[in-house]
Amino acid sequence: MSILPFTPKDMEDLFAAVSNWGRWGEEDERGTLNHLTAVEALAAARLVQEGRTVSLARNFPTHPGPENPWPAQHHMVIAGDDPCIPQVPGLEVSTDYIGIAYHGMASSHLDALCHVFQGGRMYNGRAASEAKSTGARANTVMTLKDGLAGRGVLLDVPRALGCDFVDPDHLITVAELEKTEDVERVRIGKGDIVLVRTGRDVRNVSANDQHVAGLDPRVAAWLHERQAAVLGGDGVHDPIPPGLVAPQWPMPIHMVGLVSMGLHLLDNLSLEELGEACTETNRWAFLVVLAPLRIEGGTGSPLNPIAMF
Repeated sequence: MSILPFTPKDMEDLFAAVSNWGRWGEEDERGTLNHLTAVEALAAARLVQEGRTVSLARNFPTHPGPENPWPAQHHMVIAGDDPCIPQVPGLEVSTDYIGIAYHGMASSHLDALCHVFQGGRMYNGRAASEAKSTGARANTVMTLKDGLAGRGVLLDVPRALGCDFVDPDHLITVAELEKTEDVERVRIGKGDIVLVRTGRDVRNVSANDQHVAGLDPRVAAWLHERQAAVLGGDGVHDPIPPGLVAPQWPMPIHMVGLVSMGLHLLDNLSLEELGEACTETNRWAFLVVLAPLRIEGGTGSPLNPIAMF
């Protein structure tokens, strides 16, 4: 791997430079969601012209594999071979059960701001101990209990760079994201839901490892400057295996984004169909709707984001 080296001092300086602690008050739990106001949401709604919808989620990950060591559970409670409910004579149904540990590399999900800590603190300086064994007391997914709608922008990096996928031994730089903007004739702005395609799924067709491309940590400063609201991608934003960027900072985008910026993350999205839709329509900006589960004390949620053209 030829990942560029960052010293712990580099990362500490970056963490301090993009910090939003106290920016929206000591009680704030929304972080960069504060950039996405009703003004930006209404402007995003006006992007809908065709009524075409595209899911950005992977299928419920029930099959075990190297990227899915704790597969989701799905089994039938009542099935069609014996569909009767003794308590309700004459009613025939099928019902099922699901369960999932969604953080990891397999499930499309949202990271709440209580998911990652740095130096024993989470976003806005709250103690990591506020994430208790009974559920978190602050910065939970309930911040998004009413859902979120805003302008999504797909930065299709492989397409802009003329390759099939970004190799995991390369960190996607700010310059490459800005080149992608130029190719797509779009610009990331205030309140945007930024989606970065690395071509992970294309690579996985032939790759014999579980390596995933990530972003240069300095992208965090770029997103901070542009006032982006949310970051999503087909990977987890950090290079995998972790620990390739800087000592003591194994997942720098997670650690800087979630903890310092208050930047909610969308991990393991499915962006191939979205890329095709953007290419067909020559439109790289669209409405995105996020509706996480209302999990009291939750560190995030499985997610099926919807893009609408």
